[in-house]
Amino acid sequence: MIIIICGLPGVGKSTLAKYLAPVFDATILSSDKIRKELFPSPTYFPSELKTVYDVMMIIAKYLNDAGINCILDATFNREDSRIEVKEKLKLDDIQLQIIECSCPEEVAISRLQSRKDDYSDATISIYQKMKKIQEPIKADHMTVDTTISPEDNVKKIVDYISKRLEQT
Repeated sequence: MIIIICGLPGVGKSTLAKYLAPVFDATILSSDKIRKELFPSPTYFPSELKTVYDVMMIIAKYLNDAGINCILDATFNREDSRIEVKEKLKLDDIQLQIIECSCPEEVAISRLQSRKDDYSDATISIYQKMKKIQEPIKADHMTVDTTISPEDNVKKIVDYISKRLEQT
């Protein structure tokens, strides 16, 4: 199973992924970590972004083919980027679970301002830029409010995914 944890910078994707991974015995693939491995001084140009997502897809496909659950921790702010995961990894609607993280803007901005020693370089201006281009998720998905504790959100996500798996 592949779980996409998506949302704007500062909304708590990485924190949620850390709490969710042990529950599903999943490996976390973070776009921020992959970017820093590939580009120690990232420029965030479109070609660099494409490389980061391409590498993430290659690793996710390898792990998924080996039967290892993965959590993809990235903004995935465009519909085509989410569809690309499904198509490149040849996943059906149950093999791919999408969890959108959300919180009030002032909370995300406060989190961005207080970051230290983090893989992410996201700033308030990056948040605002991404907010303008973010596209709604059309596929089945769950949205969680990350002002709620990660433990409570994990319980909700487990219930959501369990119900979806029962439908097969």
